[in-house]
Amino acid sequence: MDTVGEGLEGALQAAFTRPVPKSAGAQMRYLVRQYKGRTGEVARLLGVSRRTVERYVRDQLKQPRPELAARLEREVRRRWQPQVRARARKAAATTGGIMIDTRARFGYTAAPGTTDDARLRHLTVALPPEFAGRLFDAQEAGATEQQLRQIAAEGLQEIYFKDQGRRAQGLLVEYTDLEHVEFEL
Repeated sequence: MDTVGEGLEGALQAAFTRPVPKSAGAQMRYLVRQYKGRTGEVARLLGVSRRTVERYVRDQLKQPRPELAARLEREVRRRWQPQVRARARKAAATTGGIMIDTRARFGYTAAPGTTDDARLRHLTVALPPEFAGRLFDAQEAGATEQQLRQIAAEGLQEIYFKDQGRRAQGLLVEYTDLEHVEFEL
């Protein structure tokens, strides 16, 4: 994953109990059900005509253009199993926490006499429930990628770099040049 938002979404999708519909017709029927039969709203959502939506629903069309297939897949995944998503979010925010695996450049602001050179690091750290809750709440509230990175950096700063307050008291960590991030519930 290239962004924190995508990584969080991937972690929630790993909690799915049933597979996402595969065919274009099944995906389109699912979206129409989600919008209570309003094919016009589904058409606006996907950027196609209402008649095109109806044709996919009836399996008259089977192979969408690549860009439509990607939009359709994304919208179905975003709405798939909302109760399972909510349960996974709640479990991570209250009891389990979340595991973050990242490769990024970390810059530091620290006490005089220490190095503040940014270094590329690969970290795998278990973040406690309070940081998992903050990440999911911010994502649900529509936070920007920069805000999500800031919350993840605070979690890594407290858990990994400061060792939960046992060392490096004045250290501030900056999370830049993100190469890879993945979350696991």
